[in-house]
Amino acid sequence: MDNNYDLILVGSSFASSFFLLEYLRRFGPDRRVLVLEWGRRRSHQENIESRRHSDFDFEDIAHNPHPTKQWVSNIVFGGNSNCWWACTPRMLPSDFELNSKYGVGVDWPIGYDDLEPFYAKAEQIMSVSGPDDGSPFPRSTPYPQPPHRFSEPDRVLKQANPDTFFVMPTARARVATKNRPACCATSTCHLCPIDAKFTVQNELAWLYEDPRVELRLNAKVTHLELAAGVAKGVHYEKDGRTHRVAGDLIGLCANALMNPSILLRSGVSHPWVGGGLSEQVSNSAKIYLDNLDAFQGSTSLTGHGYMLYDGMHRRERAACLIEFSNKPVLRPEFGRWRQILPVKLIYEDLPKLEHKIDIDSGDGKPRTIFGRHSDYTQRAIDENRQLLARAVSALPVESIEYEGQVSRTEAHILGTARMGTDPSTSVVDPGLTMHSHRNVLVLGGSAFPTCAPANPTLTICALSLRAASML
Repeated sequence: MDNNYDLILVGSSFASSFFLLEYLRRFGPDRRVLVLEWGRRRSHQENIESRRHSDFDFEDIAHNPHPTKQWVSNIVFGGNSNCWWACTPRMLPSDFELNSKYGVGVDWPIGYDDLEPFYAKAEQIMSVSGPDDGSPFPRSTPYPQPPHRFSEPDRVLKQANPDTFFVMPTARARVATKNRPACCATSTCHLCPIDAKFTVQNELAWLYEDPRVELRLNAKVTHLELAAGVAKGVHYEKDGRTHRVAGDLIGLCANALMNPSILLRSGVSHPWVGGGLSEQVSNSAKIYLDNLDAFQGSTSLTGHGYMLYDGMHRRERAACLIEFSNKPVLRPEFGRWRQILPVKLIYEDLPKLEHKIDIDSGDGKPRTIFGRHSDYTQRAIDENRQLLARAVSALPVESIEYEGQVSRTEAHILGTARMGTDPSTSVVDPGLTMHSHRNVLVLGGSAFPTCAPANPTLTICALSLRAASML
């Protein structure tokens, strides 16, 4: 056994880094922290030159036997912060009380007000750019950065829908920070050519240089050593050898694919460990415009439409968030190249217990078991073919062309160790500590009890800050 640590974190992405930031702020110089990261550290230049973020393909780390469904998991220092699109909306207050308000899904064990100050803090850390003329959710502070510039169609929609249409909140810099230039609006955000979006690498790597922190790269955690309701140690592989380390507190921050895999290999048996695998569902459309040009905005995604998001319709069909793209998709008509507006409709889904992660008995890799999205979501998809036209009726619309199929992925793995107050129906408590093992936290998207349309990353970061503040 190596020396004992006060805290062991598994992973180095959003959940781990934001938890570590608050942990180091709260505790003194005598603390010892170990971070175990399966991947290595890749520079931004290397990612750009190789056109990839990780040395691993998904097939290297997990089995996904569903050809129509894709999951995204990057094994590398900084995790999915390297490839995310940096969209940072908050969830709405109603998203936390889906069952009590609309009779579907479940309520979160915490409310919007519990998370609001941590949302604000996460936005400050990321230097989020957001609207200065209102917000779809209550706010205690203004956004740290000014809003990105609208396109002309965005301006028309904002004028017609002042309470349901906003500039998208984003961690793609509107103005340069100390470490990042302003967004160049080339719409290649998964591999930002100028490093303008927030990543762990460009803004929080200093955490891992703190003298209290030891970072071990290329360290693949296999399982926890559990006994009598306590985690005694963490087992990992590095350089062809197996190792064991002990820690007083252990945080699993390895995303909603790897967290349940580690718990299952540790002998944890609970229906919601691995159960409830989910993410948002999306489809796309192109709006053909009459004598109105698009693509004047200052970033890749500019407008955020809440016209189909909240309301009593959620008793019957899913909420939908509309993203309005500033990524040029030229119309194949001479002189009308820019008279087109691409949009994406993002729907919530209802997690199902039978959609899950389990462990392959042959090679020990996690395996995804997933059927299709819920009927609740499909009803919204079907209905919104008509409702989208109404939502954008302020525009001079000639026609709307829908994609035939839903997207293969939204790149947000959620819900495989959900939070709640009842140990029989949840894995972690409202502070993200396991009901069954009180020195183990499960951070990140694993803890989400529901799957709201809003991009989950900001909520993941806020939950990590809150969890560390409760120690």
